[in-house]
Amino acid sequence: MILYPAIDLKDGKCVRLLRGEMSRATVFGDDPAAQALKFQDAGCDWLHLVDLNGAFAGQPVNAAAVEAVLKAVRVPAQLGGGIRDMATIELWLHKGLSRVILGTAAVENPALVREAASAFPGKIAVGIDARHGRVATKGWATETDVMATDLARRFQDAGVAAIIYTDIDRDGAMQGPNIEATEALARAVAIPVIASGGVSRMDDLVALRDTGVIAGAITGRALYDGAIDLARALRALKT
Repeated sequence: MILYPAIDLKDGKCVRLLRGEMSRATVFGDDPAAQALKFQDAGCDWLHLVDLNGAFAGQPVNAAAVEAVLKAVRVPAQLGGGIRDMATIELWLHKGLSRVILGTAAVENPALVREAASAFPGKIAVGIDARHGRVATKGWATETDVMATDLARRFQDAGVAAIIYTDIDRDGAMQGPNIEATEALARAVAIPVIASGGVSRMDDLVALRDTGVIAGAITGRALYDGAIDLARALRALKT
């Protein structure tokens, strides 16, 4: 199981939100590239980047910070937040991103996901963010009637590289991930599923890994708070 350290960007700084609320942001650093290098030096295989302002604006906002990260590190990075058209997808892949995450677009413009996945094999992921199983969009500000599993199944044959499933109520709360819901989603589709939201200790990572069906896990606050030692966790997950 791949562990993805998270760098969430708000106004150019590294932050973590509580349950996706922009007003409840904790700033952990003002140099995202330096933070990315620390994660790389600890041995991570991937980075997970989120343009929080972009998710609300519907277009990239923290582009300078993302570009700085991409220039600083060698490890592949995936990015979500405000990516809702083909031109933006192409721009980011050209700048060196290894994977683009489409969230709101997956609900509102599924044809874009299919077009992008066909044009850029292995480069497109679908972000599914849910409260009580129902998908939320536009930076989690808009709740829909679409069920997470139903949305995932729509892209079963689209060729997407991964699904990133976030339980919004767990995100940033340090209360543990929703293992049951994440495992159920992973068993419902053939697409690799990455867990996000609530990972707060090593036991959470072990429990996700031990399902045998979850391909990856994203954690942010637990790394910044020191609840999880990244280098130690990476070693443990590889044994």
